Formats: sequence, C-alpha cells, structure tokens
Amino acid sequence: MLLMFSRQLLSTVLIKPPIHSFQHKNFLSTMSNSFKLACIQLSVTADKTVNLLKTKSKILEASRNGAKVIVLPECFNSPYGTQYFAEYAENISQGESAKTLSEAAKEAKAFVVGGSIPEREDSSGKLFNTCLVYDTEGNLIAKHRKVHLFDINIPGKIKFQESETLSPGNSLTQFETDYGKIGIGICYDMRFPEMAMIASRKGCIAMIYPGAFNLTTGPLHWELLQRARAVDNQFFVATCSPARDMSAAYHAWGHSTIVDPSGQILATTEHEEAIIYANIDVEQIKVIRQSIPVPSQRRFDLYPNITANE
Repeated sequence: MLLMFSRQLLSTVLIKPPIHSFQHKNFLSTMSNSFKLACIQLSVTADKTVNLLKTKSKILEASRNGAKVIVLPECFNSPYGTQYFAEYAENISQGESAKTLSEAAKEAKAFVVGGSIPEREDSSGKLFNTCLVYDTEGNLIAKHRKVHLFDINIPGKIKFQESETLSPGNSLTQFETDYGKIGIGICYDMRFPEMAMIASRKGCIAMIYPGAFNLTTGPLHWELLQRARAVDNQFFVATCSPARDMSAAYHAWGHSTIVDPSGQILATTEHEEAIIYANIDVEQIKVIRQSIPVPSQRRFDLYPNITANE
C-alpha cells in the first residue's frame, strides 16, 4: 500500500523554492520516480587539458551506461592543495572547465554535477571552491561555493588550511531535476548536519557531496558521515572523490559511495579510478518516512526548527 502514494504528495513538498536554486523548466511536467546516478572517481593530473578531456570522456561513458545524473569529484580539473588553487582558478563565464561541463551535459543529455573547480571572482579577486551544475541542455542551473572551509590540524597526521587561499560561500544550494530536487555540499560541508536537514525539509530527494577526504579522515569518517546524513534525513546521499595518487601532494581517500534513505550502501569502490552506478528509486523515500515517521514526530516545542524562518 505504501508504494501507492501519489506523486502529488511528493510534488507538494517540492513546490516551495529553496534557499538558492535555479528552476529547471521541465521539472513539474516530466518528474519520474527513478533514475540512474553515476559518480566518476576521476584520476586527476597536473595537466588541466588532460583532466578536462578525460572528464568529458567519462561523462559520456556514464551516459552510455544509462546515467541521468552524473557527478564529478572535488577539484576534478586540478590537483587539490592550497598551492594550486590560484594557478588553476577560472572565471566561470569564460573558463574552459565550465565550457567542457556544458558541452558534456548537452551531449550526454544528463544532469552533470561538476564536482568542484577553483573559481576566481573577477569583481573581488577572491578564490572559491565551486561546484557547477548543468542541465540536459547544457545550461548552468546551479552554483555552490563551498560553505565550510577545510581548516584542520590533527597533530602528527595532517594539517590543512583552505582559508589560506580560499573564501567561503555564503549560501546553500539546491537545484531541480526531472526526478526531484537535489542539494549540494562540498567535502567538509558534509560534517555540518544542518545543511542536509535544511535540504531535506525543503523537499530534496538527495544530497550530493563532491569531496576529497584524506588517508586520516577518510577511514574514520567518510562512510560514517554520509550514512548518518542519509539516516537522519531519510533521503539519498552520494559522495564523489578523486582517485588516489600517492605521487601527488595530497592523497585522496577515494571510496566514492551512494547511500539509500535507510543508510544502506547501494554502490561504492576502492581508491582507483572508477565509475559507480546506482538506481535511485524516489518512492523509497516515501516508504521509509511512512514506516519510521520521523518528520511528523519532531518536537519543535522542545528544540528549534532550523527552517522556521525560511
């Protein structure tokens, strides 16, 4: 009986506009209940041209395998590191990375979540870690600047300070697809549950986190955090990492993963270059929320509703 709930119920919770979003013009008329999601765990080099050629090739490969939403890793066009951000940074409107993503999305006829690239804002000169999202016609429909910068110091293991060169974004981002609304975070953003909670209550069916955890934080928290975000909000969570390169300055954990609303892993991989796929059944969200009705059981008389003023 639970699978017989009408699509109208899902559409109702998706109508209110998100905090920072771009309306996809065909959303309400063509929304489907399932789609194939792909995460491309790309092997990134110091050669931007090589990275972009491989990026487009992998997007088209994922499309040929039926993917309708395709995700790239954090810093897919450049090595990850504060020493590289300024060198590889681009203006979005004129940058070659944005052009590659637009062309690939249009050719693939898929939504492309463009991992992240170092962005240079011409008006201020500031650098951002930015995710660009394109629709099936190659139009830019969302831009998310990493909100929480990766500034950590684990004695004897790793110290990293993104704030040495990057500025933080100041808005949350969700975008519409033919399948439902999706929220975006980048890497360290995943540690902050409020972002996913807001996305869920705004009607998102998933959070997608391009990320590059390292060999210290990856084994500790990478899988744990994404399963926690999925269970807390009873929706899908996907992470997409670069492949690991032990000759690079920064060693990514890899293990790109897709998790369902009950916290079960649908797809994952190790640290080599790979593409993972999962069939996303949006009806599963309604089933689990009906079975374990957390949304209707919240006690806002005892604690604040973080979306009350949105």
